[in-house]
Amino acid sequence: MKILDVFKKNKETKIVSVFNQKGGVGKTTTVVNLSSALGFLKKKILVVDMDPQGNSTSGLGVENYENSIYDVLINEKNINDCIVSTNSKNVDLIASNEDLCGLEIELLKEENKENILKNNLKDISKNYDYVIIDCPPSLSILSINSLVASNSVLIPIQCEYYALEGVSQLMNTIGIIRKGLNREIEIEGVLLTMYDSRNNLSEDVKNEATNYFKQDVFKTVIPRNIRLAEAPSFGESIIYYDKNSKGAKAYISLAKEIIKNRRK
Repeated sequence: MKILDVFKKNKETKIVSVFNQKGGVGKTTTVVNLSSALGFLKKKILVVDMDPQGNSTSGLGVENYENSIYDVLINEKNINDCIVSTNSKNVDLIASNEDLCGLEIELLKEENKENILKNNLKDISKNYDYVIIDCPPSLSILSINSLVASNSVLIPIQCEYYALEGVSQLMNTIGIIRKGLNREIEIEGVLLTMYDSRNNLSEDVKNEATNYFKQDVFKTVIPRNIRLAEAPSFGESIIYYDKNSKGAKAYISLAKEIIKNRRK
């Protein structure tokens, strides 16, 4: 491959879904703080909040917006009109709210409904280095749209009991998407969250995940950190809420690891 071809490949937008069918694994925490960390490292980021709970939207400090991702998916609103800036440098957002809850029914008779997000992102993704999608914690038309639109999927797994419960189902889901809807989707990496070095259980889960996912497990682990839990209530990512905290340092490390892996 020529040097120019490598350069062009690395300049392409990377679309990453953060997904786990199991809730409470640090999915939205990762979307907010990884996006902010990548922005802090001078990458241009778009966050697409596909979760009806809208926690990524509030976590990035966005309260007032005219249009949401619902307007893109249902009302065929121009996606450019739905992008807003956030409290994090270099990070834009397409917001979400409870309007998404009824999307499954509203799209019931829609043809090619699994490609709506993908088709819309074509118009704007070139403006960003990374598009990070916050998926809902379930396999729904929202998650399917997200995975179909993505180059890769980042899987957060918490270091607690039953951590790998449902992992086989998760991998089966990704396999189905790869086989029928998006042949190019890859595993961006498996991220261990809520890690406590004082707890033998965390190390056991880390070893178990490594045995299962092998080299797909990120070297960076996200620690249990009270500052991470506090930041969303202030509408800030941990990078700006407390840049010296263990949580902030971990997400900066993760962002650097993702950038480095992309260059390989």
